[in-house]
Amino acid sequence: MIRPVAVIGAGPFGLSTAAHLRARGIPVRVFGDPMVSWRDHMPVGMLLKSTPAASNLDAPQRGHNLVDYCDAAGIPRLVTDEDIVPVETFIAYGEWFQEKLVPELERVRVVSVDRRADAGFELKLDSGESFAARAVVVATGLAGLAHLPGELNTGDGPTPTGPVSHSSQQHDLSRYSGKELIVVGAGQSALETAALAAEAGAQVRVVSRGLGRVAFGAPPWQQPRFRPESPFGRAWSLWALSYYPHPYRHLPAQARHYLVRRVLGPLGAWWLRDRFEGKVKVSEVRRVLRTDTADGHPALTVLTHTGGTQRLIADHVIAATGYRVDLAAMDFLGHELRTRLAVSRGAPKLGAGYVSSVPGLYFTGLPAASSYGPVMRFVCGTEFASPRLARHLAAAHA
Repeated sequence: MIRPVAVIGAGPFGLSTAAHLRARGIPVRVFGDPMVSWRDHMPVGMLLKSTPAASNLDAPQRGHNLVDYCDAAGIPRLVTDEDIVPVETFIAYGEWFQEKLVPELERVRVVSVDRRADAGFELKLDSGESFAARAVVVATGLAGLAHLPGELNTGDGPTPTGPVSHSSQQHDLSRYSGKELIVVGAGQSALETAALAAEAGAQVRVVSRGLGRVAFGAPPWQQPRFRPESPFGRAWSLWALSYYPHPYRHLPAQARHYLVRRVLGPLGAWWLRDRFEGKVKVSEVRRVLRTDTADGHPALTVLTHTGGTQRLIADHVIAATGYRVDLAAMDFLGHELRTRLAVSRGAPKLGAGYVSSVPGLYFTGLPAASSYGPVMRFVCGTEFASPRLARHLAAAHA
């Protein structure tokens, strides 16, 4: 009996990878709740910063992109760079993609993955089942990777009911109606969270740190005309990072990690400017020094750009401070397996075809960004990653 490939995760990268493996006739078992991070950890009313063309899950055959879903669902087509994708539409598209191309999805959780003595892997599920897999693809997305800087930690970590939460814990911002809210960050997540909270009746202040000044991208009609198009805009650098990430993993580690952090961020979407300016206060500071509580309310002590300090108090603080890949957070990977993985600043070091230093263990999506570049932070990265991972896995296990 041929052992299957296990795909852990049912978000865009997991579903796309599984579809490509199935199209090659490779036995595959896929585990997870489809689009769960998008459904449970994104705010109600969110709109995607990515254009429709950059929001397609890559499929091994035609007929499964966002436009095809719109046609099947009988809703207006989302086609041009001026069309904005509601998160609810994107979630429904992902679920439709799963039903069409990954119908055997198992909605159970992988509890542990360990290396077998006779090669391959042993997996245990929360259903109680154990089974052997010839290869494992980790596509768990943002799960467990929310980053809270130490200066924002009041001691209990981020919690929706505590003084400080992470933006991934905020699904319904209407709870802050009539409250004073501080959002820390200057990227799309911070600015859109702030705008949605203000529209829900909160008094909102955005605190941007360091060089992360609040800014918004240019609308499509103001993009440079004589530069190549990419899913992220017209620029030679963006075009190269989008379509030719092959050599990225050969760059020095410092350059790779810097580009992952800085390319395409922090910057708000062009369509968000009118909803933000005049509705949300902004404090641009050098850095946050510490966070404590005053009479039960969170208080930030910040260092201003003039060198002084300021104390900002609110009813709640939302840290829109992004995500940080850390294999230690992937506790389903056995301890021995994690110790055998080559890492770079907490992220797995990947070779050709997205394989790790442990043969048969692959990573895709955000954990692959430090090896294959910023495109892996976005859904459009499935176009590059999924077919190459599937091809490498098929050749390695032929």
